[in-house]
Amino acid sequence: MPRLRETATIAYTVQPVVQAWPEQGQWTYDDYARLPNDGWKYEVMRGELYMSPAPGPRHQRTALRLSMEMERFVSQRQMGEIYISPIDVILPRNLGTPVQPDILFIRRDNLGIIGETTIDGVPDLVVEILSPSNWVDDRRTKLAVYAEARIGEYWIIDPRAVTVEVYQLRGERYDLIESYGPGDTVSSLVLEGFSIPVAEVIPQ
Repeated sequence: MPRLRETATIAYTVQPVVQAWPEQGQWTYDDYARLPNDGWKYEVMRGELYMSPAPGPRHQRTALRLSMEMERFVSQRQMGEIYISPIDVILPRNLGTPVQPDILFIRRDNLGIIGETTIDGVPDLVVEILSPSNWVDDRRTKLAVYAEARIGEYWIIDPRAVTVEVYQLRGERYDLIESYGPGDTVSSLVLEGFSIPVAEVIPQ
């Protein structure tokens, strides 16, 4: 009987390939998709990464109250769809890859932008609720990005100041239509017929 050849076993240590993160201005959706699920909110606008901590209870209660009223209004009239964050919205021309508005509305005739995993196009209305960590981004960066993407209406809600600002797209920029405070009722032009008291939106 022939002698069997002994086979040497060599252990290889496979080192993981660590892919470097891009420079600011070079971020893509693929880069964003590699980010860890660590509780931070990540967004990419014009190729730059923005990050903020998870929102607090007052922010979330405000988002819940308003989204529920908008959803009820839109569903009863079959006007379209309401979505809430977290959801990836891919805006054209590399403006957002992605952004994550706190609340967004898509008209019935615009529902084709809804994909399997992302919103791939321009919503008709977006709402951002300010937090201490992100108010500059929402008031400046997103105001400019949303206007350039031609989102028809933009609400900025400030829970601390108890205000709701409604901006309408006029040409290539937003005009502030009204700043609503305690005792006021805020209304929308895009969501025609929708109105709600500020006191019902922002918890005290």
